[in-house]
Amino acid sequence: MARAYYRCPKCGHKPAEAIPADGQCPACGVYCKKWDAMQAALDAGEVIGEKQSSTESLHALLTQLLAPKTRMAPEIFYSRCATLLFLAVWGWRLIAMDYRNGEFGNSFMHNILLPIHEAGHVLFMPFGEFLTILGGSFFQLALPLGIAIAFVLRNRDNFAAAVCLWWLGASFLDLAPYVYDALHPQLIMLGGHTGEDGPHDWIYLLECFGQVHRSPAWGFAVHRIGALTSLAGIVWGAVLLWRQRDGVDQRTSA
Repeated sequence: MARAYYRCPKCGHKPAEAIPADGQCPACGVYCKKWDAMQAALDAGEVIGEKQSSTESLHALLTQLLAPKTRMAPEIFYSRCATLLFLAVWGWRLIAMDYRNGEFGNSFMHNILLPIHEAGHVLFMPFGEFLTILGGSFFQLALPLGIAIAFVLRNRDNFAAAVCLWWLGASFLDLAPYVYDALHPQLIMLGGHTGEDGPHDWIYLLECFGQVHRSPAWGFAVHRIGALTSLAGIVWGAVLLWRQRDGVDQRTSA
């Protein structure tokens, strides 16, 4: 059944009698059906344009993130290769540690991350109890992420950002035992006691959301996120070095 128009799609005029599907608006003279078809075509063009724009933006972002340096001295290039190999081996060892018994706490990486974690508590102290307790874990993750973004946007050094992404993954790995421990606290805190006898960030945080009983599952998830993030940093760095190999200037020194 042909559609009748009770209101002009162009000017909004409401005639006393409905306008036939192939009829004209008595106020502005537009053919209603043709106007609708034209608007539908325009809308379709906008949708296609938006999709193309999104695709182009994603392509531009990937191009930027995978862009190597224009030129690089060989000693810098090979030192970066050695650094990436070292991080790959070290990262694999960190991933292999058992997050369920706090083995990560005995690693050298934990000694690097612990002062950052504690600094987060101090930084967020003016914002109340919840943010003070959350601040340790948050700052431990936010610092490498923020530095990675700065390397990409300001320094145009994607390899350094890839190293920071590996660092972010290691920070997740460091937090996984802490999260896992919330249900049955066994880890020894800085004060020399377990979470049952004193402050434990993740007992408090998970209790706020009624999730303490699921802390083993959350610990597992945090560990997996850390493993994948560290591996992503290694892969990103490897791709950059592979693309950099033609840009190593043998005539340039650092």
